[in-house]
Amino acid sequence: MEADDYGTNEAQDSDFPTAERSRLQEMLSLLGLETYQAQKLSLQDALQISSDSMRNWAPQAPKDLPWNFLRKLQALNAEARNTTMVLDVPPDARPMEKESQMEEEIIYWDAADDISADIYSFSELPTPDTPVNPLDLLCALLLSSDGFLQQEIVLKMSLCQFALPLVLPDSENHYHTFLLWALRAVVRTWWAQPPRGVGGLREDSAVLSRAPTFAFVRMEVSSNSKSQLLNAVLSPSHRPRDCFWHRDLSVGTNPREIADGLVEVSWFLPSGREDLDVFPEPVAFLNLRGDIGSHWLQFKLLTEISSAVFILTDNISRKDYKLLYSLRGSATKYYFILSPYRGKRNTNLRFLNKLIPVLKMDHSHVLVKVSSTDSAGFVRRVRSIVAHVARSPCRRLSVEEMAHAARKLGLRVDEDCDECQRAKQRMERITRRIKDCDAYRRDELWLQGDPWRKAAQVEKELCQAQRAGDPPDKGRAELGHRLLELRAQQNRQDPAWGLQEFIAGISSASLAEKQYFLRWMEWGLARVAQPRPRQPPETILSLRPKHCGMVDFGELLWPEPLGVEHFLREMGQFYEAESCLVEAGKLPAGQRRFAHFPGLALELLLKGLPLELIDGSTLSTPLHWVTGLLKELHVRLERRSRLVVLSALGAPGTGKSTLLNTMFGLRFATGRGCGPRGAFMQLVTVAENFSQDLGCDHILVIDSGGLIGGALTAAGERFELEASLATLLMGLSNVTVVSLAETRDIPPAVLHAFLRLEKTGHVPNYQFVYQNLQDACAPGPRPRDRRPLLDPPGDVSRAGAQMEKQGDGIRTLADLAFCDPEKQHVWHIPGLWHGVPPMAAVSLGYSEAIFELKRCLLENIRNGLSNQNKNIQQLIELVRRL
Repeated sequence: MEADDYGTNEAQDSDFPTAERSRLQEMLSLLGLETYQAQKLSLQDALQISSDSMRNWAPQAPKDLPWNFLRKLQALNAEARNTTMVLDVPPDARPMEKESQMEEEIIYWDAADDISADIYSFSELPTPDTPVNPLDLLCALLLSSDGFLQQEIVLKMSLCQFALPLVLPDSENHYHTFLLWALRAVVRTWWAQPPRGVGGLREDSAVLSRAPTFAFVRMEVSSNSKSQLLNAVLSPSHRPRDCFWHRDLSVGTNPREIADGLVEVSWFLPSGREDLDVFPEPVAFLNLRGDIGSHWLQFKLLTEISSAVFILTDNISRKDYKLLYSLRGSATKYYFILSPYRGKRNTNLRFLNKLIPVLKMDHSHVLVKVSSTDSAGFVRRVRSIVAHVARSPCRRLSVEEMAHAARKLGLRVDEDCDECQRAKQRMERITRRIKDCDAYRRDELWLQGDPWRKAAQVEKELCQAQRAGDPPDKGRAELGHRLLELRAQQNRQDPAWGLQEFIAGISSASLAEKQYFLRWMEWGLARVAQPRPRQPPETILSLRPKHCGMVDFGELLWPEPLGVEHFLREMGQFYEAESCLVEAGKLPAGQRRFAHFPGLALELLLKGLPLELIDGSTLSTPLHWVTGLLKELHVRLERRSRLVVLSALGAPGTGKSTLLNTMFGLRFATGRGCGPRGAFMQLVTVAENFSQDLGCDHILVIDSGGLIGGALTAAGERFELEASLATLLMGLSNVTVVSLAETRDIPPAVLHAFLRLEKTGHVPNYQFVYQNLQDACAPGPRPRDRRPLLDPPGDVSRAGAQMEKQGDGIRTLADLAFCDPEKQHVWHIPGLWHGVPPMAAVSLGYSEAIFELKRCLLENIRNGLSNQNKNIQQLIELVRRL
């Protein structure tokens, strides 16, 4: 587009030439994404296990790039953006480079050169062999993904400390999208220091917290790179970060084809450490790709949501002056960053003098950076301007409020679809009535309170009597009668209004509306949750960046926040009570009201929601509910019902949930004290073209949550219960991962379960994982250690063996009959974070070690080392027996 075509008409972005409209389709075709325009790529599609899941592969063709990027991002690989693919591309087939694509190129010419020459011609620059710019790849992938995959992509990008997409350009269809929904899942944690008093950690949604916002844009050509300047401003001098992608990264010189007009956002978040905190409070930074003349609509949005705008340019032309003059009266502060020796200095000064009164600037708002300028000093100056503006009264908007401004300018907001809005309104009707979470659970979710606890205790006593082999007697008959009375008492109740609304939400005919509703419920319940009287220590292994602290393994339970699982648990109790009465002949099957509940819950499991296997409040298994779910799963999966069960056990705070989430892209709650206590299960699908080779169709992943304590408690009953639950989970499993802190002790309940299972002959394939809880800046992965656990166990592990009447004969796991010291797998996983949270990214060592563990687990499954795989009918029978 020529300079004469620039204008201030906000609608000009829709007047694209034919070549511009075809560029997107060419890119989608190149990447093999054109088939996902009508039917968008889903989260389940992206998380399927295939042969590629078992190898660290490099893209061989452009169509491999999106899948390779998704695999790396799922594994939280900090190098996900650096995917390269060397192709032998003929020079005449390489795409032409455009003026608007060259914002990151630094242009050099002698001052004596004729500056009227065509400075926009870069034909002499070398063209890279990799055909796709990473920003083009990101935009194409987001345009081909549904809202839930977009949300997952953005969440994983945030954990890698990548800048996040805020406005997604789509010139092909004449509209741009503000990504409010995609950012909803991002949670930010930072150190809040009040003017007076003691500071502390604060956690909030990235879209709800307000912060001063600073936009960096380019006008025509700038010799200075915005992205590199932003990275320098965000980074302490001794810890450089590449939040914003730029030309000096390994594939940074590729010309952009469809990403111009993209707006990215990144935050600086203080940690409470003076040597690391560039700013004392959270600050948001926006980066517009491309020049403002070609993307006036996005620029206009930035002027309306930012506290200040930094404009980088070499020259100010008459057309630029007219464009900027249209901003007169704006409350936003404007700063210019110029390179006058590379442009027309006198012309720049003349137009600047005219703009100073119009934009309410002074000479301090004009910064000059040339090749001889001290870069570190210049960065300090920019930071001082940002800090000064942030300290003074200035515009502070949340992302949600920015979306309102986007709507007024005519941008599409991804949250505004009818299904999302209906789901949100239903959530608000439910959460509006929740004033106190504990009172709501007690008064509205009544079945899972005392009635369920009493019924669980009676069931336990009945089970103990049956295990003891006692003949039926009056005592057992009385227990059975008491259980039926409790179930009849539950069955006489009707679902409360809030539960009925929840059931209506997950019964929607629209699959997307169900998914929207569940996400809204998760966030809505998190917002209304009352603050806990005391926070347990956090662990570095939470997927949300938090400060590292020692974990008190002796504390076994914590207050359980109200969540979606409580509504599903209530549904399970209605089904459990009704099934118990039908089984006992006390209720005709034709009078059942809740027989459809397992089918509703199964839909959620198939779409990635964790479902509770063991109730965290009573530490018991609702047998009818779980078997009902598995029966529905068997019917739904039909011929693809071969399962491998993989469980993860370990004390709270040892990182097992984070490990599973990183390995398979799951959604188990992370962070001790942040989620439910029960054991949860999720289903991972194996691609059909790989299931024969792997030997199963699905992997059922079970996270033991906070069920297993890290120390032997004084209450023998509690320990026996933990050991029984560990036996249940391991007995169901083909593969068990035992997650340990940097200590030699295996949780006694887990050792107890090994001893029990050894007697039955069913011992799962096992992997012991030591996770580094203290090293926040691991230099890289340590190689896998295949040595046995030969060190003598501590007192608590010996106590577990003695409770199984093995005495001191069990000194180490190598003493157990099934433990082969040569084959035992012991893994050492580096620390999760590279750097200090909250600005730390996931360490490359952690990501690579988790990938290697995943590859080993899948290899063991394929080679039959995980014992015989199960079908769902066998799993149902095993649940009943165990």
